[in-house]
Amino acid sequence: MKRILSVAMLLMLSLVLCAQEKDVTKFLGIPVDGSKAEMIRKLKAKGFMYDFKTDLLSGEFNGRKVKLSVVTNNDKVWRIMVQDDVYVNERSIQIRFNDLCRQFENNTKYMSINEEQTLSDEEDISYEIAAHKKRYEAVFYQKPATDFAEIIKEIVQSLAYKYNEEELANPTEEIKSEITELYFKDYISKKSVWFMISDYLGEYKILMYYDNGHNCANGEDL
Repeated sequence: MKRILSVAMLLMLSLVLCAQEKDVTKFLGIPVDGSKAEMIRKLKAKGFMYDFKTDLLSGEFNGRKVKLSVVTNNDKVWRIMVQDDVYVNERSIQIRFNDLCRQFENNTKYMSINEEQTLSDEEDISYEIAAHKKRYEAVFYQKPATDFAEIIKEIVQSLAYKYNEEELANPTEEIKSEITELYFKDYISKKSVWFMISDYLGEYKILMYYDNGHNCANGEDL
């Protein structure tokens, strides 16, 4: 009986370790995954304070006072939202937006599929938002933990049902395009980190989102 229990415990531990090793978006080194209670506990260990009344955590992130929201889907965390604690004027938010873009661009943990996301000095943010409902946002992606060559190898192997060995060894532009699409869809797009400008009565703040695309709603409850 003890041996059966030991085997069962080892299997459970194995499942837990597999879940922890899943390649998902991370916030401050914490996987954006698991239960909300567990995430709040880990964020408190990082120094954030939790307010039961507002269901928000407060603390410092990237040199700013912020508030955090832990968002779930089917009892699994899929998003951490980070919002500035205070609003600022138009010029300040433009500088802050561009500074964030450069910080992400210079961080080797991230990649982007957009060439230029900073705002020009001539951009009239208040007018564009008021007159054209323009949305100012920048999108980046955390790079996969797996080596790029290994990922491409996995993708090529997954296409073996569709193409023969020679075609995969000397791929056409069409096959290369398919490999690129699968790389983005399965290994990049689900680890997005993006931010936007939020406005209120002529003042602005940054909202930042760390999303785990594996856990977000995909219409399964419809």
